[in-house]
Amino acid sequence: MKVPQSLIKLSILAISFFAIQSTQAQGCVAIRHFSSCVGNTLESNLLGPGDIQIGTNYRYFKSFRHFRGTEEEPDRVANGSEVINHSHSWDFFLTYGISDRLYTSITIPTVINTRSSLYEHGREERNTTFSRGLADIRVGVGYWVFDPIEHQNGNLALGLGLKLPTGNYNASDIFYNVGPEGSPQVRPVDQSIQPGDGGFGITVDFQFYHKLAEKIFAYGGGFYLINPRETNGTRTFRETLSPILQNEAIMAVPDQFSVRAGASYAISNTISTSLGARYEGVPVKDLIGGNEGFRRPGNVLSIDPGIAFMKNNFALNLNVPFAVRRERPQSVTDKQTEELTGNPRNGDAAFADYLINVGISYRFANKKVKVDPELMNEFKN
Repeated sequence: MKVPQSLIKLSILAISFFAIQSTQAQGCVAIRHFSSCVGNTLESNLLGPGDIQIGTNYRYFKSFRHFRGTEEEPDRVANGSEVINHSHSWDFFLTYGISDRLYTSITIPTVINTRSSLYEHGREERNTTFSRGLADIRVGVGYWVFDPIEHQNGNLALGLGLKLPTGNYNASDIFYNVGPEGSPQVRPVDQSIQPGDGGFGITVDFQFYHKLAEKIFAYGGGFYLINPRETNGTRTFRETLSPILQNEAIMAVPDQFSVRAGASYAISNTISTSLGARYEGVPVKDLIGGNEGFRRPGNVLSIDPGIAFMKNNFALNLNVPFAVRRERPQSVTDKQTEELTGNPRNGDAAFADYLINVGISYRFANKKVKVDPELMNEFKN
């Protein structure tokens, strides 16, 4: 079937407007790296039959501000006892258009992480632990609910994916002043910098766009990762810090979620800007399975500005979400301890101020479609 000019226009607009980054969590000790299973950018899912989109997304953050509940503990930075995580991650993705409405995708993530702390090294001196390698691969499918030809000013896509436990969830490094007579000891690194979580997961996600006015579109999307496995068998050594942490001796395999929404504006036919909000985190309890083991529940609300460049089949985007609200709620251990002792308890977590996310993608079209010069003139008016 011949592709109508209006659909070509929609594709160009969509790529220009929605070159936004993957649904990755704001930098936070409580929230590990993760992104949506069925496509890292909205425009990568607007494909024709046989079209292929490839690309990569790079993310960096530094987490160091400690919170209990929604209250920051500025003394941690002032006295030098803060935990500092540096996280670098790269998502390499490929999305394939099965039809105008059905698509499939695979995402292969890699990470390089460092974690500097005092309390993990006998509280006597600051040392750094390190992890790197392949993270958890995701595969999935998605479907545009409405016919893209008949609904060119807006659409909704629903996706279902599988997260595979391909990342190392028992990565180890040297910890100082914690062994016999204060000797160094090899232990698993903290959960926040483990490349994988050790569980098979199921993701459900959605994304939508809707034309609000000429050159202005609303967008939104999100995902929820269901991790049925309760714990992964990796020891945390937290029980050596305090007897009340005995039930946190083994790492949990927690759920994770992210939602976002905003609006984008086309400055020209190649450059667009966007401004939105995102809310993401790790819940206190999972939807399926038990809630034993160690996790740091947390959530972040961020303002998410971005800019994108698109020319022909090439797209480049930059987003810098910055946190406006950070929360480390009570964990299961916190609540159990408070009920047992009668004393209030709320663990802490370190969060980042902002996240840097850069994405690059390229589309290989199955059929070359020549765009009418009159249509291109519409973008120049």
